Amino acid sequence: MQRILIVGATSAIAEATARRWAARGASLHLLGRQAARLEAIADDLRVRGATQATVGRLDVNDFPAHAKAIDDAWGHLGGVDVVLLAHGTLPDQDACEASVDLTMREFTTNGGATIALCAELASRLQAGATLAVISSVAGDRGRGSNYTYGSAKAAITTFLSGLGQRLRLRDINILTIKPGFVDTPMTAAFRKSPLWAKPDAVAAGIVRAIARRRAVVYLPSFWWLIMFIVKAIPESIFRRVKI
Repeated sequence: MQRILIVGATSAIAEATARRWAARGASLHLLGRQAARLEAIADDLRVRGATQATVGRLDVNDFPAHAKAIDDAWGHLGGVDVVLLAHGTLPDQDACEASVDLTMREFTTNGGATIALCAELASRLQAGATLAVISSVAGDRGRGSNYTYGSAKAAITTFLSGLGQRLRLRDINILTIKPGFVDTPMTAAFRKSPLWAKPDAVAAGIVRAIARRRAVVYLPSFWWLIMFIVKAIPESIFRRVKI
């Protein structure tokens, strides 16, 4: 039986992933800001087969609250085998350009808070555990349309690369998850195309990558090729195109 902590558990991807773990009889502890929504998800997970589903409230930008929330999770679960960090927002780039304060708030939510949680978790994880973190393909290269979000995800990706190298010596796996476009409530206003994936398809890839102890996974997998090509474009040319 896996013991799983999910931060940002009300996100569509996190909920879909939790349902897959619940069907396997996992014990789960859910953290997020919306207490009523967390309770509703926990009730659903128990019906789906979760051995245990408990909840706690956490605003990821409240850095001093991280340690207690994590301590409580360890107490509820009796130890943790898998942590999934799935919180985040999708900032309006134009609004960020008009406000330094908003830019820094969004960078903190999507980057700094995740790094702080990873640092807090690193000393608690035991051999065989996995820390899985949702980054994004947007972190692979800055684009004019979303570089505030992308730069936060780039910071996460780089931090996880170094953390994974360090914790490998303790047999702790760090998984960087890089979804492409995902059809969720957060992206409801976007026009969809065949490149868009459903949350459950991304969830299946996350569960599989954790089981295989992967270091990095692009979801869906075709994004690896897309981003390989995008990253190969020289900067002098990239700045002249709109992607």
